[in-house]
Amino acid sequence: MKFEAPMLVVDDINRSRAFYCDVFGLEVVMDFGENITFNAGFSLQDKALWAKFINADEKSIVYRGNDMEMYFEEENLDDFLKHLKSFEGINYLHDVEEAAWGQRAIRFYDPDYHIIEVGESMAMVCRRFHDQGMTVDAIVERTMMPAEAVKSFLL
Repeated sequence: MKFEAPMLVVDDINRSRAFYCDVFGLEVVMDFGENITFNAGFSLQDKALWAKFINADEKSIVYRGNDMEMYFEEENLDDFLKHLKSFEGINYLHDVEEAAWGQRAIRFYDPDYHIIEVGESMAMVCRRFHDQGMTVDAIVERTMMPAEAVKSFLL
């Protein structure tokens, strides 16, 4: 058996398609009208069709569960943040925060209140720390990454 991809149920597939294409630059690789798949490896499903598939009333499908997120990494987080700020109506959970291991990330909702996290890649975290004068050993201690991985990011 092979896991293929997660799927998000959405109210308006065209609105959500535009959101993921415009905000993240994703491309649709399969389009079945009420179901689309992005090159990032996940799909969107129209809520009405999903309700039929699971023999449920549309009202029983609720959003904003806050129990999972779609996670993206960005090489240049600062440029992405400028891009993100150009979109009106983005509902942020928080501004950029730095985790204990040094990775900066922001979280916000998509149009159907699925949580999105965009974090800088760990390669960029290691490079940022190195540029700030940290040694490889200090970066390993801070990021909890193997020394070989840290060194590979600094080449």
